[in-house]
Amino acid sequence: MPKILLIDDEKSIRRSLREILEFEKYQVEEAEDGLIGFNKLITEQFDVVLCDVKMPKLDGLELLQKVGAENIDVPLIMMSGHGNIETAVDAVKKGAYDFLTKPVDLNRLLVTLRNALDKQHLVSETKTLRKKVAKGSDIIGNSKAIEEVKQLIEKVAPTDARVLITGPNGSGKELVARQLHEKSNRAKFSFIEVNCAAIPSELIESELFGHEKGSFTSAVATRKGKFELAEGGTLFLDEIGDMSLSAQAKVLRALQENKITRVGGDKSISVNVRVIAATNKNLQKEIENGNFREDLFHRLSVIPIHVPSLADRKEDIPLLAEHFLNMICTEQGNAVKDLSDAGIKALQQLPWTGNIREFRNVMERLIILCDKTITDKDVKKYTSFN
Repeated sequence: MPKILLIDDEKSIRRSLREILEFEKYQVEEAEDGLIGFNKLITEQFDVVLCDVKMPKLDGLELLQKVGAENIDVPLIMMSGHGNIETAVDAVKKGAYDFLTKPVDLNRLLVTLRNALDKQHLVSETKTLRKKVAKGSDIIGNSKAIEEVKQLIEKVAPTDARVLITGPNGSGKELVARQLHEKSNRAKFSFIEVNCAAIPSELIESELFGHEKGSFTSAVATRKGKFELAEGGTLFLDEIGDMSLSAQAKVLRALQENKITRVGGDKSISVNVRVIAATNKNLQKEIENGNFREDLFHRLSVIPIHVPSLADRKEDIPLLAEHFLNMICTEQGNAVKDLSDAGIKALQQLPWTGNIREFRNVMERLIILCDKTITDKDVKKYTSFN
């Protein structure tokens, strides 16, 4: 049942609104002035606040400012019998969700409340999802090799420097890119990923830079590319070594001028994007073979970060195993299983050519197929057909 705080210095208004709201299945608490209301907001959790503007001790606009200063996350709907456009605009500027004039129209009040609750629910869901994503993008391990990567991330993330992440397939290059974004000043904006190896060469330019309507057969409408969609945030170009030379030239221009041109267009569009690239290829050899532009390489690799293979940090396997045991069992709604010491040693003896990606898959397989405690015999049995 949604909980509403009703703040108004007129007892008759509080009583009538309370009757209406309780009839609509809302839980209501009252406060006779802004100061009492503010103290309730500090100590209790509410879904929505209905607040009068003109009140003694602390008026509605002052309450708005205090709520904002304390980062109290609750939508405030302001009410006033002396409402005018200037007051309404001022209230919204200070953070009010909406402004209603007295006597309050019942239908509008109920619609506004539903909309405010829907918005609050979406905000809450978004925060939960972000926490899950952030938790899932943690870099697990305390080996020397992985600690060096973490230290580099801490130093580089707050800057706008371009980063080139290298390392074998499945080693966690995307996790490094996400950490760089989440710890940066751009974290509130989008993290847009493009897998350059998964997009046909004839479509990569449209994917990155967008296209104008009619620029090619299937271009039935104008479409923004990833550079525009990542505005203000981070663009992650995964497997950059597989990008066509013509697309490389356009990416180079975008990095040099902070401008792009859509396919089929002639208008330059300014973009504010941090570019992070990753590859499992040796780009120096690709340059020698004429497959990659040397000038683009130097633009991208302002800060190089190499992610070690799992074979180079097997001391991290106990921590990784614990992490995946907890995560996968929680996802599947099962009790967390144990992994014996002999089981851990058996995992450390495997070559792990597929790195972290392979390791996660094996842990999921062991969780599904094994009993409560995963032993070395289980590891040998269920990894023999890797």
